[in-house]
Amino acid sequence: MGPEAPLFPRSRDLGDLDGPVLAFGGVLSNLDALHALFAEAARLGIGAGRMICTGDVAGYGAEPEECLSVLRERRIATVLGNVEESLAADADDCGCNFVEGSTCDALSGTWYGYAHARVSDGSRAWMRATPRAITFRMGGHALTVVHGGLRHISRYVFAGDTDALADEVAALGRPGAIIAGHCGIPFSRAVAGSLWHNPGALGLPANDGTPRAWYALVTAEEAGLRFSHHALAYDHTGAAAKMRKAGLPEVYARALETGLWPDTAILPAREKAATGVPLAPAAASWP
Repeated sequence: MGPEAPLFPRSRDLGDLDGPVLAFGGVLSNLDALHALFAEAARLGIGAGRMICTGDVAGYGAEPEECLSVLRERRIATVLGNVEESLAADADDCGCNFVEGSTCDALSGTWYGYAHARVSDGSRAWMRATPRAITFRMGGHALTVVHGGLRHISRYVFAGDTDALADEVAALGRPGAIIAGHCGIPFSRAVAGSLWHNPGALGLPANDGTPRAWYALVTAEEAGLRFSHHALAYDHTGAAAKMRKAGLPEVYARALETGLWPDTAILPAREKAATGVPLAPAAASWP
């Protein structure tokens, strides 16, 4: 994961947001899922100013530049993902922190090289200006948005990893709500007076045996904030066909259709045991 970085070396404050706020991430070059999300946002009456992306806009899919262009044009508040960090720096790999020798590690060079060759100079400039953290307030409560961990951009934080959750909440230095991505599975966990909330991913299913994408809504209630998880159907068959046409790894195209990851090496025991078990939309309140 590299040396420990200072907390929020580059951040953006959105000020007070009335809500609801739509949080999403892990677009992973899946333009079909991204279009479905914006259609859902329009149905809900949520504009671009109340949408926040947890990063990794580019990734496994066939349309990296197209996805980046959509977020740039709509001026969606976005935190830097490890893929964007690597692309902006012209790095040799995605910086995903995969388990060495795993299937995902072995295949990452193919999809990363594909994205690297297709991302424009304009998108790279946008990435270099993208903050590592976003802060905002809702209902008098402070929220922080990061990609992976608070200090390590590519740290995987899962619901089943209690040590990582405790470590991350302690790093914040005060009780708060943290919205983060990277791990690809939606969950909310209360830890030591704080809340860790992952909206899930758009571009790859949640390893639950369904092709659904995920996003979250943050809304103010009389007693605090409500964080709700929502599944999203989209043209996953079309997205998979685009990947195959582009010559991208078949196992990821198949994952869009089956809802199962080709590799679970990064998962804690709890998440591995839940492979193929459909997730139910859920919600959590905080504080």
